[in-house]
Amino acid sequence: MLKIGLTGGIATGKSTVSLLLKERGFPVVDADNIARQVVEPGRVAYGKIVDVFGTGILNEDNTIARKKLGAIIFQDEENRQKLNSIVHPEVRKAMARQTEEAFRSGSHTVFLDIPLLIESKLMPMVDKIIVVYVPETIQLQRLMARDNLTRAEAESRIQAQMPIDEKLSYASAVLYNDGTLEQTKQQLDQLLQKWDIRK
Repeated sequence: MLKIGLTGGIATGKSTVSLLLKERGFPVVDADNIARQVVEPGRVAYGKIVDVFGTGILNEDNTIARKKLGAIIFQDEENRQKLNSIVHPEVRKAMARQTEEAFRSGSHTVFLDIPLLIESKLMPMVDKIIVVYVPETIQLQRLMARDNLTRAEAESRIQAQMPIDEKLSYASAVLYNDGTLEQTKQQLDQLLQKWDIRK
C-alpha cells in the first residue's frame, strides 16, 4: 500500500496531473474537493467559520462566498491561520477515511492531491511526494488568465503559499508542466514506470 502526495503551487497544473492519474485508473483523494465539502452548511467547520468571520461572508443561500472569504484571508496571515485551524483537521480526517476506503477496495496505490502538503507539514501522511512545477513567471500569467485577476491579486495569492522553488527540496520527483500536455503525460508515465507503481 503506497500513498503518494501530489502537490505544487497555485496554477502550476496540479489538477491536470490529477486528471491524468484518474484516466490511468488510480484513485485520487482531492484535498480541495474535500475542503469544499467540509464547509457546506450543516457541517462542523461551517458553523465555526461563520462564528469567526461573521455572516457577511455568506451568499444569499447561506453557503460560504469563497471570493469574500478569500479576500479576507489572502490579505491577512492571522485570518488565514484561523481559517486553516478550522478547516484542516476536518479535511485530514476525511482524507484518511477516503484513503482507507481505496485500500480496502483493493487499490495498491493512492494519490493524495494536497496543494498545501508542505506548508501544512503533512509529509508524514505520504510515502513519496511529486511536485508539479512551473517557473513563477508562468504561474503568475496562468493565474491571472485563469481567474481573471489583476497582477497584484495574483501575486498576493502566490505569495500566500511557499515559493514553488522551495518545494522542490521536498520532492521525491518533479513534473515540469511548462511544456505541452503531451510532454507532461510522458513525464508522468515514465515516472510511474520508474517507480513501478501498481494500481
